[in-house]
Amino acid sequence: MNLAEGRPLDARMSPGDPLPARIAGFAARTAGGTPEQELPLDHTQAILEVTKEIAGVLKASECPFALVGSVAAYAYGIPVRLQHDTDFAVRREDADTVKGLLREHGIEIVDPPEDWLVKARRGGEHIDLIFSLAGRPVTSELLERAWTLPVDSVHMPVIDPTDLMVGRLAALSEHHCDYGKLLPVARGLRERVDWDRVRKETGDRPMAAAFLYLLELLDVIRPRDDAEDGGPGV
Repeated sequence: MNLAEGRPLDARMSPGDPLPARIAGFAARTAGGTPEQELPLDHTQAILEVTKEIAGVLKASECPFALVGSVAAYAYGIPVRLQHDTDFAVRREDADTVKGLLREHGIEIVDPPEDWLVKARRGGEHIDLIFSLAGRPVTSELLERAWTLPVDSVHMPVIDPTDLMVGRLAALSEHHCDYGKLLPVARGLRERVDWDRVRKETGDRPMAAAFLYLLELLDVIRPRDDAEDGGPGV
């Protein structure tokens, strides 16, 4: 049914009738035409396809990089929803090289007002190339710690679990503090994270300290005193 007008969606509709983008794509395919959208209609799979494509370009550039953000959590097996974009950490000095290669591959570059990332678009999906994670510059050392993991069957460097948690906690603020989304990530990564280093690098941030205390109360990690006596608090 046409939800706006209560009429069936069939061949009798005139070309000017409003159709949702996905229905229009389906109509084009069934009519033998070529839909404008090349990526899968499933949003999660579309993000994964873009992630694999960008990783291929970055590998060809020979510039060090690592997958970060929600897709990195997904690569570690965390059941997160991929909703917004795919994020890659690159060094600031490699930005121009990476931007040039992306343009050569037909990927649209969008220079945002922020000076810590470059934005790009591919088939309606958004890509962030990040030089600074929660105010901390992306360094060669951070990228060297990345793990090589398969992302939808394509292997690529993925930010180290401890660095992933440090970045997520350091980004918390009074205006952005969603523990609900962060808790499954912490649970899923608990045995792969150096929680002592997380405490050391985020302990001066109230929202991060509160979240770490919550993890202690939930028995996700050991309390600080126990962690100091027995190694990393997992």
